[in-house]
Amino acid sequence: RCKNLSVSFWNSYWMLPSDVCGMNCFWEAAFRYDYMKTHPSEKMHLAVVACGERLEETVTMLRSAIMFSIKPLQFHIFAEDRLHESFKDILDDFPYEGKVNYTLYPITFPTESAAEWKKLFKPCASQRLFLPLILKNVDSLLYVDTDILFLRPVDDIWSFLGKFNSTQIAAMAPEHEEPRIGWYNRFARHPYYGVTGINSGVMLMNMTRIRRKYFKNDMTPVRLQWGEILMPLLKKYKLNITWGDQDLLNIIFFHNPESLYVFPCQWNYRPDHCIYGSNCKEAEEEGIFILHGNRGVYHDDKQPTFRAVYEAIKNCSFGDDLVHSLLQPLELELQKTMHTYCGRVYKVFVKQLTKSVRDLYARRSKG
Repeated sequence: RCKNLSVSFWNSYWMLPSDVCGMNCFWEAAFRYDYMKTHPSEKMHLAVVACGERLEETVTMLRSAIMFSIKPLQFHIFAEDRLHESFKDILDDFPYEGKVNYTLYPITFPTESAAEWKKLFKPCASQRLFLPLILKNVDSLLYVDTDILFLRPVDDIWSFLGKFNSTQIAAMAPEHEEPRIGWYNRFARHPYYGVTGINSGVMLMNMTRIRRKYFKNDMTPVRLQWGEILMPLLKKYKLNITWGDQDLLNIIFFHNPESLYVFPCQWNYRPDHCIYGSNCKEAEEEGIFILHGNRGVYHDDKQPTFRAVYEAIKNCSFGDDLVHSLLQPLELELQKTMHTYCGRVYKVFVKQLTKSVRDLYARRSKG
C-alpha cells in the first residue's frame, strides 16, 4: 500500500505507488533475475589501475561493483608491487566466492618508452592505453578509474556492448554537457572528440575490435593499429596535452568518430555536472548510475555530497541491511549538504541507489 508521501524522501521513494514503481519494479527486477539464470553468459571483465595511496578507494569501487551486479565479475587489477599483498589480503576476505575472481598485475609499459609513459599525467594512469595489448585473451572490458562508484549493476553498462554498431569499438561519456564550462572546447591545443571532448574515467571496450582496427591519424596517410599509433601520438602532442592519456584518446577518436559509442552523463557523473548548477538532465530524470569523484572530492570537504556517498559505501559491510545501514543514514548526510550546488540536487544521488537496493532484495526473494 502507498505510504504518506510527506514522510522522508527515502521512505516516499521506496514505497512509491505501484503505477510509478512499487510492485512493477519488483516484478521487473524478478524477471531480469530469471532471465539471467536462463541466459548464462561469460563473466564481465572490469579493469582498474591503482598507484600511490589508492588502495582504499579501489577496494570501495570494487565493493560497489560486487554489491548490485548479477553476472560473475572478473577483476583485472593493475597495481604497484607494494600494493599487491594488501589487495590480496582484502579481496580474499570478500564473501562472494564463485561470483568474483581477480587477477593482480604489475604496472608495465613498453620497455623502450616506459619512462615517458610513467610520467604522463598521474603515475601509471596511462596504463589503461595498453590494456588491449596486455589482456590479449579478453574480448571485452570495462575500465574504470579508482574513484568510481557503481550505483546500479555493472551488468547494465556492460549491456551497451550489445548496442555497438559494426564500426564502434569503445564507449565513453562526454567530458562536459555545458560548453560554457567545457575544458576542451575552451583550452585544448589538440584535436578532441565532438563538442566538449570525452572523459575516459569510465571506458567500455570491445578489445577484439580495437586490436583488429586500423586507425586514421594525422601523422601518416597509412592507417595504424593500436600498438603502432600510441607512441607516435605521444611524440607529436606531448607538449600540447594536459590530461595525459585521456587527451590521446580524444585525438584518436577525433580522427575516428565512427568508432565511438557515447553514453549519457549519468553513467559518468562528476562534480562538473552540479557544482555550477545541475546540467546532467538524464541524472535529474533517472538518477546517477555511476558516480565519478575526480579531483579528490571523496577525501576533502569541497564536495560533501560526493564524499557522503563514498563514505556510506566504504563503511557498508556485505550482508548488511542496506535499507538501514546505507540508504537511511546516507539520506540524512546528504540533507546536510544542501548549502552546496550539488547538495541542492542530492536526490539524484540516491534515486538509482534506492532502486538498486530494491532490485537486489527482489532478486534475493526469488533466489
